[in-house]
Amino acid sequence: MASNVNPTVRRRRLGQELRRLRELKGMTAEEVAERLLVSQSKISRLENGRRSISQRDVRDLCGVYEVEDHRIVDSLMQMAKDSRQQGWWHAFGDIPYSVYIGLETDAASLRVYESLIVPGLLQTREYAQAVIEGMWPEATSSDIDKRIQIRLKRQDRLTDPTNPLRFWAVIDEALLRRVVGNEQIMRDQLLHLAQLSEQPHVTLQVLPYDAGAHPGMYGKFAILEFHDAMDASVVYLEGVTSDLYLEKANDVQSYTVMYEHLRAKALSAEQSREFIHRVVDGYAS
Repeated sequence: MASNVNPTVRRRRLGQELRRLRELKGMTAEEVAERLLVSQSKISRLENGRRSISQRDVRDLCGVYEVEDHRIVDSLMQMAKDSRQQGWWHAFGDIPYSVYIGLETDAASLRVYESLIVPGLLQTREYAQAVIEGMWPEATSSDIDKRIQIRLKRQDRLTDPTNPLRFWAVIDEALLRRVVGNEQIMRDQLLHLAQLSEQPHVTLQVLPYDAGAHPGMYGKFAILEFHDAMDASVVYLEGVTSDLYLEKANDVQSYTVMYEHLRAKALSAEQSREFIHRVVDGYAS
């Protein structure tokens, strides 16, 4: 298997297949956990791709599900082996949002709504540093530097010459007005936003104050979609101490509809660039 296999995506595919085998057997996660003398949460995390899965786990589960086709077992064992490879982000040590980074790295498209800060993939180094220092005031200088390096490395997806990420962002006017760092940092950041929005694979829309109430008032979210039809779309909700990943079709559909409403309320891409330049002029003056 190629060394660039994304372990997070491979783990999700393996988990989906294991869930399918369990359901074919007509067993609940509780019953499987009882047979293997493990917790139900372990079975759920394995099936959701939230936990690394060993070849021994695959062997034991296939035994419970009475999978007799050795080709299926061998294929699942190989997937387990591939899923334990390390992505580029592992070089930075323990990262609380490593699952999201793995998904983002392999995504074909990403739709985000942000109300308070510029989306991470669009941040300048100076803005990123000011945001990180403000949001994690007790972080050490080494932790801050690590977060900055990871954020900048993630941005490679937007500049990939062969497979750039299709990125769509709806951003609230508030994040354009909130001074992060200082006015010069804000001016440079907004000019960077306007420049990136001219890329064919990047669409940026501003949701102005006068748009009134809108579905994004629930909070920020992201929708990730993938090239392979086997990989279901994911809604990502970021939290302070833990994150939430929604993969059920109904949940993804609900957020997709919300996003379409946000797009409809927001300014067009061209109007948004003009709006951003007007805000930049305000900082300049």
